[in-house]
Amino acid sequence: MGEGLQDTPERGGHGRKEETGHVPVLLKEAIDFLAVRRGGTYIDATVGLGGHSYEIARRLGAPGHLIAVDKDPAALAIAQRKLAVSPRSAVVGKPADWPTVELIHGSFADLANDQPRTIDDGVDGILADLGVSSLQFSNPARGFSFQAEGPLDMRMDPQAELTAEQVVNHFDERKLADVIYEFGEERRSRRIARAIVRSRPIRTTVQLAEIVSAAAWPMKPERIHPATRTFQALRIFVNHELDDLRGLLSAAPQMLKPGGRLVIISFHSLEDRIVKDALREGMKQGHYRLLTRKPVTPGQEEIDRNPRARSAKLRAAEKI
Repeated sequence: MGEGLQDTPERGGHGRKEETGHVPVLLKEAIDFLAVRRGGTYIDATVGLGGHSYEIARRLGAPGHLIAVDKDPAALAIAQRKLAVSPRSAVVGKPADWPTVELIHGSFADLANDQPRTIDDGVDGILADLGVSSLQFSNPARGFSFQAEGPLDMRMDPQAELTAEQVVNHFDERKLADVIYEFGEERRSRRIARAIVRSRPIRTTVQLAEIVSAAAWPMKPERIHPATRTFQALRIFVNHELDDLRGLLSAAPQMLKPGGRLVIISFHSLEDRIVKDALREGMKQGHYRLLTRKPVTPGQEEIDRNPRARSAKLRAAEKI
């Protein structure tokens, strides 16, 4: 996913770099395509550190309603402070013209089956900024990056049962190779899986990265670290990211009001392909008007400011 030694891209957020090291990706473009209606109802399906949500809330005003969702309780705690809401969603320390904000711990895919009553009548927009947040990526204890040594965890929701360590140390060689190939698009998956199985037990991110690097012969031209795709695959598999994305895309036409907008920012080809196909199928079925025939990508200025932005792609559609 990431370029060079940056093994994982961060998802977008604020208009400036914050103390967490979070850097925005396509923030202006996402908000513009969302076309926030004052007083409407919006879902930020991946609230992260609250950057996109804050910009949505500024435009919503009262009596607007913002539903902010994330698997990571640590991210929700930060977003709660940024959006200045209490656990009961009461406004604290914000102007009177501020929307009601509802924070939900869980996967955005669950909204379709267990949605809040506040969106029974539909929503005016849904934003999903996929990938890993800087909060997760920069903390070695979370195990998302091989830039620093940490446990092989990779769970976005620390309460989830499956960890990357369990996959690495307990899956048989064939199943492990399939995971690396399917979710990392790694052509050297069988060779890598064989090396992993022979090196068990594997406990840390750096240990795994060294094993993968030794097993994976260079593919030219290749600008990414040899372990990048394997780490991507494990993270996606552990967090059910593609299944959750499909669930959101399947539910979106029913959740959106006529004229409502769906905006998705993805960071690698697997995600973008799923989004592209779903929006095109929705157009064929008469659900959507496509707003982006081709994905919107960051300009050179943004890439220079934040190299991790280079892989971001934004697609948007409007409910007919």
